[in-house]
Amino acid sequence: MRKTLIALHFTLPHLPLASSSSCTNPAFSSLSLFGSKILSISTSPITNFSQSSLEDTSPNHYPENVVNLSACEVSIQYTHPGQNDTINVIVWLPTNWNSRFMGVGGGGWTTGARTSLAWPASKGYAAVITDGGHTGSNRQNPDDWALASPGNVNWVLLQDFAAIALDDASTIGKAVTKAFYGEDAKYSYWSGCSTGGRQGQMLAQRYPTQYDGILAAAPAFNWESFIPAEFWPQLIMNLQGEYPSPCELDAFTQAAIAACDELDGVKDGIINDPSSCTFDPYMVVGQPYSCRTGSSGTFTSSGAAVAKATWTGPSTVSGKQLWYGLSYDASLSGIANTTCTSNGTCTGTPFTISNDWIRLFIAKDAGFDTRNITREEYDAIFRQSVNQYKSIMGSNDPDLADFKTAGGKMITWHGLADELIYPNGTFNYFDRVRTGDADVANYFRVFGAPGVAHCNGGPGWYPGNVLSSLVDWVENGVTPEVLEAKTVTGQERSANLCAYPKKLVYRGGDSNLAESYECVE
Repeated sequence: MRKTLIALHFTLPHLPLASSSSCTNPAFSSLSLFGSKILSISTSPITNFSQSSLEDTSPNHYPENVVNLSACEVSIQYTHPGQNDTINVIVWLPTNWNSRFMGVGGGGWTTGARTSLAWPASKGYAAVITDGGHTGSNRQNPDDWALASPGNVNWVLLQDFAAIALDDASTIGKAVTKAFYGEDAKYSYWSGCSTGGRQGQMLAQRYPTQYDGILAAAPAFNWESFIPAEFWPQLIMNLQGEYPSPCELDAFTQAAIAACDELDGVKDGIINDPSSCTFDPYMVVGQPYSCRTGSSGTFTSSGAAVAKATWTGPSTVSGKQLWYGLSYDASLSGIANTTCTSNGTCTGTPFTISNDWIRLFIAKDAGFDTRNITREEYDAIFRQSVNQYKSIMGSNDPDLADFKTAGGKMITWHGLADELIYPNGTFNYFDRVRTGDADVANYFRVFGAPGVAHCNGGPGWYPGNVLSSLVDWVENGVTPEVLEAKTVTGQERSANLCAYPKKLVYRGGDSNLAESYECVE
């Protein structure tokens, strides 16, 4: 086992492996985390547990129902004395343990969810999640914790969310695993997407010895930049005072797909290489459109302005590019969303996390109305987000020397039709790592997934066996040159996703088969 950065001190009773009688409080009563105070430890046997794939929030695998799972649940509540936080960690210890440990990431403002433990436990992993100190009834609502008082950020809980709780949970989870099974896990893995992807990147950068292998999908790193960038289309709508309907915005996306779909040689609703698409939304202004919902209308210049803003990304008043845009085949409903009444009056509906970030962490005022932001104020908001929070939330340090030295391996994959997080931000990070280390591909690889939306969904090829590729890399030294992937909606199609900077290119034959494509740099 690799050495952890924070020691967890405890004495181990002699326990038989996965004994049902060991799922008791006394078995874990001697646990203690340096720098923290354990407030409570509780245990609960889990028998014949089942969970529908629809309830599953664990990332990076194909939909699968969990049935007849037996495990021991251990819940630990602790605090960092003097910091007035309360953090909860939950560990599931399956009876069919595969000698591996897994930390599972969260999504949005949620640091981790109990519903993400069943799938890895069903595969034999001892699995851990943390709530990051967000103990309110609605953990997706930062209004409950973001401000210590009006004008003052709760830095303790933000730091817990950003990094500290991740390290704590990993250390606690490993110790609980050893206490239960009587031996250390042979290998440790992290799996997350979105916020969970950012958490994985943070662990590789700040706590590089915690995990042997990290899956950091569609990572919400570059937080200080991409979160305010998500508000850009809403700003454009607010400034022009016009809000296109969701129907029109979706029609712009379909028009872009129609224009660029066959650039790769296959008409399949997927833009394999979004960088090759140069569709101009103003070219269809004045033309009629029909939506998949049955509605219809005429393309407007205000709608074109919103679509173009989403695709090109934010810039300053002087024209300096601030961040990237989304791909042409990404749904505009993610960050350019609007809501319309029955009489056709529409208003902007900003992505919640972006709106919350500006209100609570930049303005530091829960009552701040983002609809009144001026063009100049937006530039200032973007700058302040970077200046105040990059070191806390950015998770984008390109120096992975310690992770490399520790022997860690990391795989990141990102759907190219992601409607929330900009794929080019992920590719830019890899480029920055490679600039500092030409050997980066020996321990860190990034894969683009054409046609896949945020973490899953869309008509594209989803890499649902990516965990197997990571395990094979860590434990057997098999470097993943490609990721096997398939579509999960409609007719099943397969493809091998390419390691960036290579791109997937159709070479002829049956477009449903992986052998009809190759990776070209």
